[in-house]
Amino acid sequence: MPPKFNLKNLHWLWLGLVILVLDQWSKTYFENLLDLGQSIDLLPVFSWTLAYNTGAAFSFLHDAGGWQRWFFIVLALGVCSAMTVWLTRLPANAKVLMAGIGLLVGGALGNVYDRFVLGYVIDFIHVHYQTWHFPAFNVADCGITIGAALLIVDSLFLESKRQVNAP
Repeated sequence: MPPKFNLKNLHWLWLGLVILVLDQWSKTYFENLLDLGQSIDLLPVFSWTLAYNTGAAFSFLHDAGGWQRWFFIVLALGVCSAMTVWLTRLPANAKVLMAGIGLLVGGALGNVYDRFVLGYVIDFIHVHYQTWHFPAFNVADCGITIGAALLIVDSLFLESKRQVNAP
Protein backbone atom coordinates (compact mmCIF):
# COMPACT_ATOMS: atom_id res chain seq x y z
CA MET A 1 0.00 0.00 0.00
CA PRO A 2 1.46 3.39 -0.95
CA PRO A 3 2.17 5.98 1.71
CA LYS A 4 -0.74 8.26 2.53
CA PHE A 5 0.99 11.24 0.90
CA ASN A 6 4.16 10.94 -1.14
CA LEU A 7 5.10 14.53 -2.00
CA LYS A 8 8.00 13.27 -4.14
CA ASN A 9 5.42 12.27 -6.75
CA LEU A 10 4.62 15.95 -7.30
CA HIS A 11 7.76 16.21 -9.44
CA TRP A 12 5.64 14.65 -12.23
CA LEU A 13 3.83 17.97 -12.47
CA TRP A 14 6.85 19.23 -14.45
CA LEU A 15 5.13 17.66 -17.49
CA GLY A 16 2.12 19.82 -16.77
CA LEU A 17 4.31 22.90 -16.52
CA VAL A 18 5.85 22.11 -19.92
CA ILE A 19 2.36 21.74 -21.45
CA LEU A 20 1.18 24.95 -19.78
CA VAL A 21 4.16 26.99 -21.04
CA LEU A 22 4.01 25.56 -24.59
CA ASP A 23 0.25 26.07 -24.65
CA GLN A 24 0.35 29.71 -23.61
CA TRP A 25 3.32 30.50 -25.86
CA SER A 26 1.68 28.87 -28.90
CA LYS A 27 -1.67 30.59 -28.28
CA THR A 28 0.05 33.98 -28.07
CA TYR A 29 2.05 33.23 -31.22
CA PHE A 30 -0.95 32.20 -33.31
CA GLU A 31 -3.16 34.97 -32.00
CA ASN A 32 -0.51 37.46 -33.16
CA LEU A 33 -0.02 35.65 -36.49
CA LEU A 34 -3.66 35.14 -37.51
CA ASP A 35 -6.93 37.03 -37.47
CA LEU A 36 -9.95 35.25 -36.00
CA GLY A 37 -11.10 32.62 -38.52
CA GLN A 38 -8.01 33.02 -40.72
CA SER A 39 -6.30 29.80 -41.86
CA ILE A 40 -2.87 28.91 -43.15
CA ASP A 41 -2.90 25.56 -44.95
CA LEU A 42 0.18 23.48 -44.28
CA LEU A 43 -1.01 20.18 -45.75
CA PRO A 44 -4.21 19.16 -47.53
CA VAL A 45 -5.42 17.83 -44.17
CA PHE A 46 -3.83 20.27 -41.69
CA SER A 47 -4.06 24.02 -41.11
CA TRP A 48 -3.39 26.67 -38.54
CA THR A 49 -6.79 28.29 -37.95
CA LEU A 50 -7.47 30.80 -35.18
CA ALA A 51 -10.71 30.12 -33.31
CA TYR A 52 -12.19 31.14 -29.96
CA ASN A 53 -14.16 28.56 -27.98
CA THR A 54 -16.46 29.77 -25.20
CA GLY A 55 -17.71 26.22 -24.57
CA ALA A 56 -16.04 22.94 -23.71
CA ALA A 57 -14.82 20.18 -26.01
CA PHE A 58 -16.23 20.52 -29.54
CA SER A 59 -17.77 23.86 -28.47
CA PHE A 60 -20.23 22.09 -26.16
CA LEU A 61 -22.38 24.77 -24.44
CA HIS A 62 -20.68 27.57 -26.41
CA ASP A 63 -23.96 29.44 -26.64
CA ALA A 64 -25.15 28.91 -23.04
CA GLY A 65 -25.07 32.58 -22.10
CA GLY A 66 -21.84 32.90 -20.10
CA TRP A 67 -22.41 30.78 -16.99
CA GLN A 68 -20.44 27.93 -18.62
CA ARG A 69 -17.21 29.94 -18.36
CA TRP A 70 -17.28 29.86 -14.57
CA PHE A 71 -18.64 26.33 -14.44
CA PHE A 72 -15.76 24.99 -16.55
CA ILE A 73 -13.20 26.95 -14.51
CA VAL A 74 -14.49 25.57 -11.20
CA LEU A 75 -14.83 22.06 -12.64
CA ALA A 76 -11.29 22.06 -14.05
CA LEU A 77 -9.76 23.43 -10.85
CA GLY A 78 -11.63 20.80 -8.82
CA VAL A 79 -10.44 17.99 -11.09
CA CYS A 80 -6.85 19.33 -11.02
CA SER A 81 -6.95 19.45 -7.22
CA ALA A 82 -8.29 15.90 -6.97
CA MET A 83 -5.72 14.61 -9.46
CA THR A 84 -2.89 16.30 -7.58
CA VAL A 85 -3.99 14.64 -4.33
CA TRP A 86 -4.29 11.33 -6.18
CA LEU A 87 -0.77 11.83 -7.55
CA THR A 88 0.63 12.07 -4.02
CA ARG A 89 -1.01 8.76 -3.08
CA LEU A 90 0.37 6.67 -5.93
CA PRO A 91 3.17 4.13 -5.56
CA ALA A 92 6.54 5.12 -7.00
CA ASN A 93 6.27 2.51 -9.77
CA ALA A 94 3.09 4.07 -11.26
CA LYS A 95 5.15 6.20 -13.64
CA VAL A 96 2.80 6.06 -16.65
CA LEU A 97 -0.14 7.01 -14.47
CA MET A 98 1.79 9.87 -12.86
CA ALA A 99 2.91 11.16 -16.28
CA GLY A 100 -0.71 11.08 -17.45
CA ILE A 101 -1.84 13.06 -14.42
CA GLY A 102 0.89 15.65 -15.00
CA LEU A 103 -0.16 16.12 -18.63
CA LEU A 104 -3.85 16.33 -17.74
CA VAL A 105 -3.27 18.92 -15.04
CA GLY A 106 -1.09 21.08 -17.29
CA GLY A 107 -3.59 20.95 -20.14
CA ALA A 108 -6.53 21.74 -17.90
CA LEU A 109 -4.72 24.71 -16.36
CA GLY A 110 -3.76 26.04 -19.81
CA ASN A 111 -7.42 26.21 -20.78
CA VAL A 112 -8.47 27.51 -17.33
CA TYR A 113 -6.08 30.42 -17.76
CA ASP A 114 -7.69 31.34 -21.09
CA ARG A 115 -11.23 31.06 -19.72
CA PHE A 116 -10.41 33.15 -16.66
CA VAL A 117 -8.42 35.89 -18.39
CA LEU A 118 -10.05 36.00 -21.84
CA GLY A 119 -13.46 34.40 -21.35
CA TYR A 120 -12.76 31.85 -24.11
CA VAL A 121 -10.13 29.28 -25.08
CA ILE A 122 -7.84 30.00 -28.02
CA ASP A 123 -7.67 27.13 -30.53
CA PHE A 124 -5.51 26.98 -33.64
CA ILE A 125 -4.76 23.38 -34.67
CA HIS A 126 -7.18 22.36 -37.42
CA VAL A 127 -7.39 18.89 -38.95
CA HIS A 128 -9.69 18.40 -41.95
CA TYR A 129 -10.31 16.34 -45.04
CA GLN A 130 -12.29 17.64 -48.00
CA THR A 131 -15.57 18.83 -46.41
CA TRP A 132 -15.00 17.14 -43.03
CA HIS A 133 -13.51 19.34 -40.29
CA PHE A 134 -12.44 18.26 -36.81
CA PRO A 135 -12.99 21.09 -34.31
CA ALA A 136 -9.91 23.25 -33.81
CA PHE A 137 -7.87 22.51 -30.71
CA ASN A 138 -4.66 23.58 -28.94
CA VAL A 139 -1.58 22.29 -27.10
CA ALA A 140 -3.50 22.10 -23.79
CA ASP A 141 -6.05 19.83 -25.46
CA CYS A 142 -3.18 17.64 -26.70
CA GLY A 143 -1.87 17.35 -23.14
CA ILE A 144 -5.33 16.43 -21.87
CA THR A 145 -5.80 13.83 -24.61
CA ILE A 146 -2.38 12.21 -24.20
CA GLY A 147 -2.76 12.30 -20.41
CA ALA A 148 -6.17 10.60 -20.61
CA ALA A 149 -4.73 7.98 -22.98
CA LEU A 150 -1.95 7.25 -20.48
CA LEU A 151 -4.52 6.83 -17.69
CA ILE A 152 -6.42 4.35 -19.86
CA VAL A 153 -3.25 2.44 -20.79
CA ASP A 154 -2.31 2.27 -17.11
CA SER A 155 -5.78 1.09 -16.13
CA LEU A 156 -5.95 -1.59 -18.83
CA PHE A 157 -2.41 -2.93 -18.82
CA LEU A 158 -0.30 -1.76 -15.89
CA GLU A 159 -2.42 -1.42 -12.76
CA SER A 160 -2.98 -5.17 -12.36
CA LYS A 161 0.78 -5.80 -12.70
CA ARG A 162 1.50 -3.25 -9.94
CA GLN A 163 -1.00 -4.92 -7.66
CA VAL A 164 0.51 -8.39 -8.28
CA ASN A 165 3.99 -7.04 -7.48
CA ALA A 166 2.86 -5.07 -4.42
CA PRO A 167 4.36 -6.23 -1.09
